[in-house]
Amino acid sequence: MRRKEQFEFSLRELNLKKKESAKGWRFVYEWLDSLIFAFIVILLVFTFAFRIVGVNGPSMQPTLQNGDWLALRSVNTEIKRGDIVVVTQPNALNEPLIKRVIAVGGDKLDINFVEGTVSVNGDVLEEPYIKEATHRMFDVAFPITVPEGSVFVMGDNRNDSLDSRSSTVGFIDEHYVLGVAEFRFYPFGEWKLDANV
Repeated sequence: MRRKEQFEFSLRELNLKKKESAKGWRFVYEWLDSLIFAFIVILLVFTFAFRIVGVNGPSMQPTLQNGDWLALRSVNTEIKRGDIVVVTQPNALNEPLIKRVIAVGGDKLDINFVEGTVSVNGDVLEEPYIKEATHRMFDVAFPITVPEGSVFVMGDNRNDSLDSRSSTVGFIDEHYVLGVAEFRFYPFGEWKLDANV
C-alpha cells in the first residue's frame, strides 16, 4: 500500500511540475506574441503613416540639432508656410534637405538683407524660430514670385544654411517634398518642434 501512495505522490508531483513548466512556457509565448504584434504595428505605422529621418548639419538650429531624428508625415495635404519639410529634389549636394517652408506657390517673397527681414505678400514675417536675422545673400535676386506647384524653403540658421536663396537649391517642386515633420523622434522626451516659439 505504501508503494502505491508513493507512486501516486510522485505522479502528482510530476503533474505539478509539468503544469508549472507549461505556465512558464505560456508566459514566454504570450510575451513573444505581444512583442511580435507590437513590432508589426510599429512597422506598419512607420511604413504607411510616418517615416523617420535624421538631421545632418547645423542649418536648422536652434529648432533642430545635428543628430536629431524626426517623424515625417507623408504629404497628402497641402504644404503650408512654416512647415518643416524634407526635400529630395536633386541638388548639387546630392542629399535630402531639411528646411522650413517660407512661401508657397503664388506668394511674392522679398528679403531685406540689410534689416534681416523676410516679407511674404508685403507682410514682414515674425520668425521666433530663427537663430539670427537673415543677412546672408546668395545669387537669387529679390523680390520674386514663387511658381505654382513649388515652395521656397530656408533653414532656421539663416546665416549657415544653403537653401532656396541659392540657385544651387532654388524653388522646390512640391513633388519632391518627401514629408512634413510632425515631431522629434529622438532625443526621447524632446518631441515638440519649435519649442522656442
